[in-house]
Amino acid sequence: MEAGRADLHYWRDLWRYRELAVLLAWRDIQVRYKQAVLGITWALIQPAVQTVLLWFVFGKLAKMPAGDESIPYPFLVLSGLLPWQLFSAAFNNAGNSLVGNSHLISKVYFPRLIMPLSALAVALLDMLILLALTLPVMAAFDVWPTWRLLLLPLFTLGTLLIALGAGLWITALTVKFRDFRFIAPFILQIGMFVTPVGYRTDLLPNWRDLLALNPLTSMVEGFRWCLLGGRTQFDPSGLAISLPITALLLITGLWYFRKTERHFSDVI
Repeated sequence: MEAGRADLHYWRDLWRYRELAVLLAWRDIQVRYKQAVLGITWALIQPAVQTVLLWFVFGKLAKMPAGDESIPYPFLVLSGLLPWQLFSAAFNNAGNSLVGNSHLISKVYFPRLIMPLSALAVALLDMLILLALTLPVMAAFDVWPTWRLLLLPLFTLGTLLIALGAGLWITALTVKFRDFRFIAPFILQIGMFVTPVGYRTDLLPNWRDLLALNPLTSMVEGFRWCLLGGRTQFDPSGLAISLPITALLLITGLWYFRKTERHFSDVI
């Protein structure tokens, strides 16, 4: 079997090797926390520190309001940090997934798409752990979820699709040009500030249309709208802009990945 075989057979192979994706994701989780004294607690420490930093920068130094006085600013940040963590972890892990498993790529055939997909699964697990701990804390501060929480899986799926599209590009490019291992962190650093993780776009009317071109903007606003019980605005027109950009990113990412996939074992 070859990596560049016909599309129909390729997707059948991808389904046949679905258990490999689960095994790789489980292996990555075990390796990540192996010999770590605090174990899976590290999945919480990083977002907790980021929440405090963003709250201090945007809430205290920049004195940006949360919009609704009943919402503590750290919750505004934390609800935006959940989709950002999901995207950044999936994007970063996907970028290194093929190079980090070069011993497998060069020896046996399987659809290489399995690698970035398993990276998404690990990132999703981290986000779910953080979400499971966030909801009770919010409830303790009288921020109760409403029926809008039922729509959260749709915004989670949207974030995963954006991460997959961007991840496929960075994965394929990293195999050929190792410079992208250094470029990816810069992209994430810039991306965090052009994504409304620490602020609300409806409080920046002059920048809102420009920020909407970032497909993650709509997902972050959707997460907030779901988790904070509708106490923040959700702009449907932003989602209308985000969806075609997400589709374009996903289609082109998949196209480039499939185009270069057959050469991965030669250059990795």
